[in-house]
Amino acid sequence: MSMKKTEGGVTAAKGFLAASTAAGIKKNGSMDMAMIYSEVPCVAAGTFTTNVVKAAPVKWDRKIVYDYPTAQAIVCNSGIANACTGTEGYNYCEKTAQAAGECLNIEKYSVLVASTGVIGQQLPMGKLEAGVRAMATKLDNSLVAGTAAAEAIMTTDTRKKEIAVSVEIGGKEVVIGGMCKGSGMIHPNMCTMLSFVTTDAAIDKDLLQQALSSSVRDTYNMVSVDGDTSTNDTVLLLANGLAQNEKIVEKGEDYEKFLEALNEVNTYLAKCIAGDGEGATALFEVKIIGAKSKEQAAVLSKSVVTSNLTKAAIYGHDANWGRILCAMGYSGAQFDPEKVDLFFESTAGRIQIIENGVALDYSEEEATKILSEEVVTAVADIKMGDCMATAWGCDLTYDYVKINADYRS
Repeated sequence: MSMKKTEGGVTAAKGFLAASTAAGIKKNGSMDMAMIYSEVPCVAAGTFTTNVVKAAPVKWDRKIVYDYPTAQAIVCNSGIANACTGTEGYNYCEKTAQAAGECLNIEKYSVLVASTGVIGQQLPMGKLEAGVRAMATKLDNSLVAGTAAAEAIMTTDTRKKEIAVSVEIGGKEVVIGGMCKGSGMIHPNMCTMLSFVTTDAAIDKDLLQQALSSSVRDTYNMVSVDGDTSTNDTVLLLANGLAQNEKIVEKGEDYEKFLEALNEVNTYLAKCIAGDGEGATALFEVKIIGAKSKEQAAVLSKSVVTSNLTKAAIYGHDANWGRILCAMGYSGAQFDPEKVDLFFESTAGRIQIIENGVALDYSEEEATKILSEEVVTAVADIKMGDCMATAWGCDLTYDYVKINADYRS
């Protein structure tokens, strides 16, 4: 059995349950808390924001992931980020974990917590603890429960983001499922980006962390909506071993299969975040090919995908290639602009815009048609080697400003 996409999200893997509730944290009364629980303890891995201003949940989760052997539950709230909240905010993380631990009959240090929403406000702990108690009684392993949890962690997201894949490892079916949220303040450096991934694979904790750190570099860290690295960025990966494959304890064929499936999940979720950027009408993909190193390609692709002028041109369906070459030029990566070939492609077709740094006699009408699709790709060949990288972002629209001007109200 090769890797295949399967139904569901965080409850697709064996032994994982989920629940959600409306705890009253959001002013509009919508679902605003989610819980993920494993029937048995898991090894945990995590990657976190590189922003010096780190939200309280990031500090709590780093402690659990780095200092404790196992974790068994995740509690997430939306509406308030619990960032810039001092000692009180950190204590609220511990209180949330304590409440969940009591309800689930597990140690508080096996409960991971996450928050997303407005920075600088304290959590209403009465509502949060009541929400934890309500969810503990509703935990369910159904795919529906997983989907509801994915919906409960949304803020300015316009749609839920979840996926699951299965792969055969050591003769056993291993499932990896995940959910994430993220729409604005997205420029991960491990936005407000939260991703929770669950798997029933049996794997060593250190190898799980290595797999996640490796995967994050090529997936979430290649996404940018607006250039703002959030205070709350968190990716958590829990593995409970219930697939009963022979435990992965070294890098080899089994590890590579696991990593490939994990990349599939994380790439899909990363692209969901980019395509659902605040106010976006298009997912904008930038591929740099012909690079001398992957690092060079990554720097160039991210520079283009974060260029506001390029993003505005994509919104206007305008093949303004000069902005792309300009963004490559200030990226810090060295290349010869007089060797660059540039193409635009989408489901409407493919067109070459420049060859060796000079514009071709292309049809503006054809280019506009290609740039009018929901997924648009720019491919730049810099003819220096055989390495490549892909970054994902979105167009920049009037609605991005509207959403962020009115965010707190």
